[in-house]
Amino acid sequence: MMKLEELAIAMHTRPASASLTVKDAIVLPPDTNHHGTIFGGKLMAYIDDLATIAATRHARRPVVTASTDSVDFLHPVKKGDAVSLSAFVTWSHKTSMEVFVRVVTEDLLTGKRKVSATSFLTFVALGDDNRPVEVPGVQPESDEERLLFNTAPERKEARRIRRQESKHFADFMGTDDVRHAPASSRAAAHSRKGNHAFACAWESEW
Repeated sequence: MMKLEELAIAMHTRPASASLTVKDAIVLPPDTNHHGTIFGGKLMAYIDDLATIAATRHARRPVVTASTDSVDFLHPVKKGDAVSLSAFVTWSHKTSMEVFVRVVTEDLLTGKRKVSATSFLTFVALGDDNRPVEVPGVQPESDEERLLFNTAPERKEARRIRRQESKHFADFMGTDDVRHAPASSRAAAHSRKGNHAFACAWESEW
């Protein structure tokens, strides 16, 4: 019989496999560039769509993309190839979820398959007030899921640092069109904002 503590943990976690989402598609001529390979943006759209479904399945709440942490293109995807994308939630932290997406390409004539891209994305679940809401934890089961789960805190720290750098650059550069602003005004604005913005960015917590 399950103990109360184990029952409480089970109610607040979901297996990584419960969020598994798979999509298959064939690469058609309009999907490709002048090299005959799939547009990077097209593949990234597939990745974001699939990761959104996986995150929503885990949270059972509306979600928004917080960041596309990485998209690594390992092999070209050619016209006529089939692409099979699989995504699942690897780890969660309070209101956010990390999703891993793998893209496998298959030559339909030879049957040869290879991993063409991998990606990590972060999503945040929203409550009825459109503010971040807590999400269930993740229970890894397979060796692959355990590896991604155990290494997720390191990727979270890298995301935190990169996000603070992005905030710093956004504040430092501002919204002015640098092509038309006089050099003197740009320099003055940077001197006013630069050091303070850099300090604030690294002090902030995500």
